[in-house]
Formats: sequence, structure tokens, C-alpha cells
Amino acid sequence: MEHLQRQGLTLEQRNYRVAAGPGKPGGEWDLILRERDGTLVFVEVRRRASGAHGGAAQSIGKSKQRRLVLAARHFLRRYATPPPCRFDVVALDGDHLEWLKAAFEVNTP
Repeated sequence: MEHLQRQGLTLEQRNYRVAAGPGKPGGEWDLILRERDGTLVFVEVRRRASGAHGGAAQSIGKSKQRRLVLAARHFLRRYATPPPCRFDVVALDGDHLEWLKAAFEVNTP
């Protein structure tokens, strides 16, 4: 998180969790931060011992993305007019940190 704060983001919330319902997995954002321009940045942090087998960033499949979007939508309900937001991933492969801005998008129907 310190890396992101050094880039000018401020912490809104850590470990935001939401349940999807009985027997259904919910979603959790590791960090929710705010850019200087007001954009909310939802951050999933993934760690792997090495970059083998696709690495940390590749471990976020479509199912995980759906659960993250569920949690983001729940968080955004607190705003009468939701601010702009984006979904980032911080991937830690061994000692290598990679910050993937706008790692995935939400396709709204």
C-alpha cells in the first residue's frame, strides 16, 4: 500500500468484504483508494512466490472478477452520485511488484 500512497493515492478502506448470499461466494477488495482527481481505485493484491504458472496477475479469472465487481457495486451504493472508478491489480511475483492500472473493466448490459 505504501507504494500506492507514494504515487498520491489516499486510503479509503481496507479489506472491504461483501457476501453474495447463502452458499454463494462474495467478493473482497484488498484496498480502496482515491486518486487526487477523485477517482476511486479498487485494488486487488495478488502474491505469488514466482512468476511461474502465469504469475500473480494471471490468477484473477472471470469468476474472481465477477465477485470483485459485486463488492465494488455494493461499496458504491453509499454515494448518491458514484465517482469515477477503476479496477487495479498489484501483482507481487517474488520481489517484483507490478501495478496494473485498469486491469479489467465492467461490461454493463
